[in-house]
Amino acid sequence: MPDNLYVHFPFCRTKCSYCALYSRAGVSQSDRDAYVRRLAAEIGAKCPTSCASLKTVYFGGGSPALCDLSVLAPVLRPLCGEGLEFTVELHPLDVTERKLQELKDLGVNRISMGVQSLDDATLADMGRGYTIDEAARAFARVKRFFDNAGIDLIVGYPGDEVKVVGVGVGAGVGERWNLQRLGSWGLRHCSVYSLQNERGLKNVPDDDIVLDRLRHIAICLREMGLERYEISNYAEPGYECRHNFAVWRGEDYLGLGEGACGRIGLRRTSNLRSRISETTVSPEENLKERTIFRLRTREGLDVSSFSSLSSYPSIVSSLDLNVKTGLLTKSGTVYRLTERGMEVCDSILADLV
Repeated sequence: MPDNLYVHFPFCRTKCSYCALYSRAGVSQSDRDAYVRRLAAEIGAKCPTSCASLKTVYFGGGSPALCDLSVLAPVLRPLCGEGLEFTVELHPLDVTERKLQELKDLGVNRISMGVQSLDDATLADMGRGYTIDEAARAFARVKRFFDNAGIDLIVGYPGDEVKVVGVGVGAGVGERWNLQRLGSWGLRHCSVYSLQNERGLKNVPDDDIVLDRLRHIAICLREMGLERYEISNYAEPGYECRHNFAVWRGEDYLGLGEGACGRIGLRRTSNLRSRISETTVSPEENLKERTIFRLRTREGLDVSSFSSLSSYPSIVSSLDLNVKTGLLTKSGTVYRLTERGMEVCDSILADLV
């Protein structure tokens, strides 16, 4: 049994304007309850208690808190050993003391709250259903129950701008975001994603503007004590998301629920609308997949693991070329992204794959 479990809850109140991920809005409570009961049965069948304890559990969505998660307690508790990281994603509108206590009783010890923007007009256009002040109050409630808590932000939404104050990066970056306000939130973690415009939004800012905003946000988060440990993720030392690190490091993970993917050995699973498909990759594909994406992290990519592959010379040649252009650094057999390299990491990875 894998050490890591991902469970997907596809339910949302409404579909956000930018989201192209698999989700279902307006599902009845009875259907959500039935979904959780099916999950409980599947966890019980695929995660026998005789196996080693899980190291990480991650409930993603969608909005997991739209479901009665306490139903999962009997099958999860026997699997949750000492030192487990148990994360649940929360929408600010789901944050009530009752729900937070339910999560704590379930064994949850880490919260990721989707804020997405610090501008009220943008939040309204996204269809998020709250203001930034309401999000701040929701996060304050989260912190009363969970010290290990962070937020998600999206950069590049049409009309959304970033205002940087209190840092030595110059003024005039924008007038609608004010990152300084996050300094009082007590963030342990922050994920910052570029908008993937898969729904054809109009007037999306160009790449140079988005990259400029990402650079300023990185500076602000660093001043708050959050270090960049992966291209899109920042954390106080010791508060990095261990589940995501496990995925980037190539560890196995079991994915359950509609919209979930999994990786166990050479098998890859995906589940769309309860139709589970399974593929098998070659040992060479498996090694590349499990190793190359380490380049996204501050640990970097050690190419010594590729020495037996026929493609080893071309992999090293491609990496060395990026060293010459200033996108990577090299220390022995370990390559790491520079600040410039982080901006174009996807193209570097595409060449390697």
